[in-house]
Amino acid sequence: MVRLVLILGDQLSLDLASLRAADKELDIIVMAEVASEATYVRHHPKKIAFIFSAMRKFAAALKADSWKVLYSQLDDAQNAGSIPAELLRRAQESGAKEVIATRPGEWRLIEALEGTPLQVSLLEDDRFLATHAEFETWAEGRKALRMEYFYRDMRRKTGLLMEDGKPAQGQWNFDHDNRKAAPKDVSYSGPLPFAPDAITKDVLDLVATSFGDHFGKLENFNFATTRAEALQALEHFITHALPRFGDFQDAMLSENKFLYHAVISPYLNVGLLGPLEICQAAEQAYKDGYAPINAVEGFIRQIIGWREYVRGIYFLEGPDYTRRNALGHHRDLPALYWGAETKMHCLSKSVAQTRDEAYAHHIQRLMVTGNFALLSGIDPEQVHEWYLEVYVDAFEWVEAPNTIGMSQFADGGIIASKPYVSSGAYINRMSNYCKSCHYAVKDKTGETACPFNVLYWDFLIRHEDRFSNNPRMGNMYRTWNRMDETHRATVLQDAAIFLEKLDAGEAV
Repeated sequence: MVRLVLILGDQLSLDLASLRAADKELDIIVMAEVASEATYVRHHPKKIAFIFSAMRKFAAALKADSWKVLYSQLDDAQNAGSIPAELLRRAQESGAKEVIATRPGEWRLIEALEGTPLQVSLLEDDRFLATHAEFETWAEGRKALRMEYFYRDMRRKTGLLMEDGKPAQGQWNFDHDNRKAAPKDVSYSGPLPFAPDAITKDVLDLVATSFGDHFGKLENFNFATTRAEALQALEHFITHALPRFGDFQDAMLSENKFLYHAVISPYLNVGLLGPLEICQAAEQAYKDGYAPINAVEGFIRQIIGWREYVRGIYFLEGPDYTRRNALGHHRDLPALYWGAETKMHCLSKSVAQTRDEAYAHHIQRLMVTGNFALLSGIDPEQVHEWYLEVYVDAFEWVEAPNTIGMSQFADGGIIASKPYVSSGAYINRMSNYCKSCHYAVKDKTGETACPFNVLYWDFLIRHEDRFSNNPRMGNMYRTWNRMDETHRATVLQDAAIFLEKLDAGEAV
């Protein structure tokens, strides 16, 4: 009996579980570009174009390998508009009653597939290194689910950077070496660009017509859209950027969007690259003496540590995770996140880069746009939806824990032991943004004071009952208590004035 084999836009891997379970002689692969997946949040046009183009090329590769593929382009007249509706249409055409699928990375899609009248078999997505069962076993009985300890188990499991059962050079984590301020110049030209071919150009035209009103620019689209190109992008990073990646991975520069970052997470998250092969390539650079341990360990930790960990948290916590709001923040996301004028240079540059590239690195996301949202008390679900919309590598299983947990502390501390908040001093230390800003980072109060400076203290005082006894935050409250009472009142008044202007839609 013929079965349908569903392949989603972030499952572009030839070793996919559903492909391994399928019968090439009998079964039919279903792939579809559907409006519902592009618009359930208004995804960045470059993200949509990247996924559609990669899907078309993956479908062509499957056909060349003698698979029968039913592929629906967005503008096909018969396109039913959603994944479940496309499955029902293809089932009616073929007479199939059963669907094989690799489990999606979003609760929304899992529930939609399970709600179809077809018999749907969801297979474990074993492209990840930790199964759901393994993560649940690791998490069971722990008072705190800290990534560092999960990461060590993943090092042991994979053998990456291990020597005789112990971590290379005697340390699990070299993060203290990876916090250097922004360099004066960057010798890396950036991620390897790929000129759009005929297929990608057709997709770009389609996306421009269909989603041109979404936030983000399509110009200068240069992402890899095949596995072969993704492998080239990985090799380019390992050869030209990895040796200095660790030193400057937290740095930010107004005039350089990428510094020494790989920008391969889009390829990893749609399946063009696998996590183990990426880490093994980086490990080999260390073994060859080409890249230092701090760079390689920090890079590997992001993949087998953080990436695997947040996926575990997402599925462990369940479908309501994105609606968590432990701090009771309800301010609407301000227009500056969509490119409206702001006098804050760091925010202006980070949002403009996001608009242009569908990319910003983790510190721009965490300590600029995320830090501002948290200090300002913005609704974390709105913040979550913004990150999901605007970044090319954002899929809910990885984006939501990073936003709800790590960035906004909306999960109440499941991921982070304290909120990731800072005044302007951190941004000034890690970037050159402040040199070109309307505000003065050294001013603590007054009209010229960096808004991060007053918002930081305002946040701490609003949530004093929750955080004053946190052992990692006690020094902050002791510092506040040592301040002159008049100064403290001025700080809180300036913060209130700033937030009033933000709510009124003024350029802040």
